[in-house]
Parts: sequence; structure tokens; C-alpha cells
Amino acid sequence: MRTNTCLAGTMLAATLLAAPAFAQTAKTAETENANAPDQTPAFENQTRAALPDVMPQISVDVVADGLPHLWAMEFLPDGRILVTTKDGAMHVVSQENGEASPPIEGVPAVMSEGQGGLLDVALAPDFESSNRIYFSFSEPREGGNGTSVASARLTEEEGKLALQDVKVIFQQMPTYDGDKHFGSRLVFGPEGQLYVTVGERSDRETRVGAQDLGSGFGKVFRIDVEGKALSDNPFAKQEGALPEIWSYGHRNLQAATLDGQGRLWTVEHGPKGGDELNRPEAGKNYGWPKVTYGIEYSGGPVGEGITTLQGTEQPAYYWDPVIGPSGMAFYNGDAIPEWKGAFLIGGLVSQGLVVLHMEGDKVAREERVPLDARIRDVKVAPDGTVFAVTEQRGGGESTILRLVKS
Repeated sequence: MRTNTCLAGTMLAATLLAAPAFAQTAKTAETENANAPDQTPAFENQTRAALPDVMPQISVDVVADGLPHLWAMEFLPDGRILVTTKDGAMHVVSQENGEASPPIEGVPAVMSEGQGGLLDVALAPDFESSNRIYFSFSEPREGGNGTSVASARLTEEEGKLALQDVKVIFQQMPTYDGDKHFGSRLVFGPEGQLYVTVGERSDRETRVGAQDLGSGFGKVFRIDVEGKALSDNPFAKQEGALPEIWSYGHRNLQAATLDGQGRLWTVEHGPKGGDELNRPEAGKNYGWPKVTYGIEYSGGPVGEGITTLQGTEQPAYYWDPVIGPSGMAFYNGDAIPEWKGAFLIGGLVSQGLVVLHMEGDKVAREERVPLDARIRDVKVAPDGTVFAVTEQRGGGESTILRLVKS
């Protein structure tokens, strides 16, 4: 594996290291034609926000390459990186030499067909004393599959890594025999609550479940570390509603993080021209599939083709054409001061990093860092540098990149 190698001399370096590395001549980061040009935003800067006046020059190092198809990463306290792979394995990767450990023993069975796999991973808030981790995965079940969350202790004895006390603590229900829109991100809130984002399983017969409070499709859940609904959840006492629900009306949420105030933000895959940024609030309806920006992949309208509807929330921001969001971090470091207070979002379709500069709860500016690769996950390291996981569509190897200010 190449380790800590600057990409100078490669095609990727040529893209990134020119001065300025990724400046666009246009006034907005997005320059392509919209898929739904007749749709208009509900307020200023809801889409195609202007570029920042000042954008940092970014260079990229390869931390590790030749890795299996990764989905998520998390920094361990000793600086190593815990990663999940789509096919159902976990490894620990060294930043020093870029080497991955043998597969960690004890990972449960995973349904990895289609968009399924071993998905997100998060350290428990008390990890340094408990060694407990939480992970989401596409769980094979009788009659189909679904997104589930498990906890386990990560142990290491004589260099051998294993998961012990593995327990599935939460299951998205109902079970469905499909291979798309599993979500999923795991985010611990400031009081130890665990937010779980899931998809609505994509198909027309399942997407309507995003509006059904009795269905686990298309939701953000809020649970405790044992997988139980919190008593102050918005529907905890409503008959017929799942008590774990925090918000609903979502499509396929593969990006989530906390902001500087400890509030949850998400970015979800929309239809063609309808990816959206939201700050999910308790009990609120985010519209899918009744109301959305964008169109069906076939070119027709989604439902009645409306973008506003009483009783549903407008996205804080949307993208047309889509970025294909996956992975998200809030930047509060000092290594790249121009990004202070910004959201960093991985782009599968846009093949790079999307940087959203905020003013309050609205997007003020958007910039892009092209990486010539699908970005599956994004994390900010303790030293303020930014790490990104690449993937290849349909499989292949992954690389872990480190982004630093030149």
C-alpha cells in the first residue's frame, strides 16, 4: 500500500494541486443544467449558492490504498482507523504504514447484494472505558432483510482483533425482500442518544411507508444505547406509531452529523435532481414521497410533481443535479480555517467533497473539492485534517485520503 504519499505526478494531483486547486470560473459550484428546470426554490440560496470569496488550496495524501470496498470509517483513540467493508468485514487500518488488519472476528452475517452491506460504525461515547462500538448493517432475515443496529465490544489480544458480546439492539421493520435504500448512518447526540437513519427501500410499494408512522421505512430513529425508544420522542405515546421515530418522510439517508450546537443534520439521496440537506426536528415530516424537488429517474414527475405542501418541511438546501451524498462531517478544526463552521459532505456522483458554508441554519456558500473518485465517507481527524474514503461503483478497491491545506 502507498502510505502518506502526496499525489503529485498523478492525474488526481494534477486536478488538485494547480493553484488555486479547484477554483471554478462560474459564480456557483454547480454549473450543469438542472434536471427539473421548471422547479423554483422556496427561498434564496436553497440551491446553487454562490462560491465563497476565498477558497483554500487543498492537497491530498494517500493514507492507505488497495483496501477492500469500504463503507465507513471511525478514528480509534490511538489514531488507527476502524473501517467497515461492504461485503461484511471490519478491519483496523494503520495511519503509519497504511496496512489493514486481518478481518475482525465476530461480525454477524451481512446481506451485501445491491446496496446492502456492513454500513456505518460509531464508537460508544464511553469507548475508552467500555471498548463498545455500534454498527449498522443489512441484516439477512427470514423473508428478506432490513437495516439493523448492533453493539459489541472491540477487543485486541496479542494483536488479534475480535468483536465480543455482539447484540442486535434495533431492527428496522418490516422486513422486506429488496436490495436498495438501507441508509444508514449512526450519530451519537450530546446526551448519549443514538440517531439511526434509514431508507425507504426504494420500491414504489415501500416508499409510501416513509409517510406511515407505523412503518420503519424512511425515518430517523432516536434510541438509547440498548436500542430502546427514548421517552421524550415525539410519537412515544401515540397509538399505532413506532416510538423510536424522531422524524419521517425521508428517502435514503446516507449522511448525518452533529453541528457545533449538538444538533442533528442529514443529507439524503433524493430522486433525480432532489438530494437535500435537512436539520431533522422532533415529529416533523420531510415530505417524501408526497413532495420533493427533482423527478423520477424515468423523467416523469414524482407523485403530483409538487415541491411544497402544507404540513411538510422544506429542505434547508437541495441539489439539482444530484451530488449522491454519502458521509458527512462538521468542521470545527483549525487546520483549514476557511472551512470553520462548514459541513463537509462526500459526493458519490459529484466525485469529491462538497463544502457548505453556513449562516445560521441556511447555506450561504457552496464549494467543491474534486477528487476524481466516489466519496463514501468523510471524517475530521483530531488534528483538523480531513479524511475521505473512496469507492468504485459496482465494487473494486477503496482508498483512504487525507486532505490538508497546501
